[in-house]
Amino acid sequence: MEEKEEGGHERMMFVEAENAEAIIARIEHKSRQVERLLRLSRHTEALKTALEDSPTRTKDERCKSANWIVVHRVLMASKDVDAVFISLDPEYYDILMKYLYKGLATGDRPTCDQCLRLHEKLTEKAGLGCIVRALADTTNTV
Repeated sequence: MEEKEEGGHERMMFVEAENAEAIIARIEHKSRQVERLLRLSRHTEALKTALEDSPTRTKDERCKSANWIVVHRVLMASKDVDAVFISLDPEYYDILMKYLYKGLATGDRPTCDQCLRLHEKLTEKAGLGCIVRALADTTNTV
């Protein structure tokens, strides 16, 4: 959804609450795909699927929470942290970094431990700019 600002500039608007049900339905479908991939031990594909189409432009916390649960499931199932990053495309780095900070904010010891391990590897792979972009982007939140 776009709207015109003064001066003719377009900007993306946050998804309205009416669309939340459609977003949650997509997340539920994604969750089923992720579970299938995890059963097949295809962790990198599961992570890509979990990160795709993350509801960053909505303010609806139900959508954000539902997608966090899917991403969290993959993060906690990934035992070989190095293997996750071998074939992860760079387009996923920034959104993954945002989810790692969300995981650290939970205060849950196992989640924080795993997020710190992944943070170290992601920073090695993506560089410090990934951290700055994740922290500086206050519009597209997870």
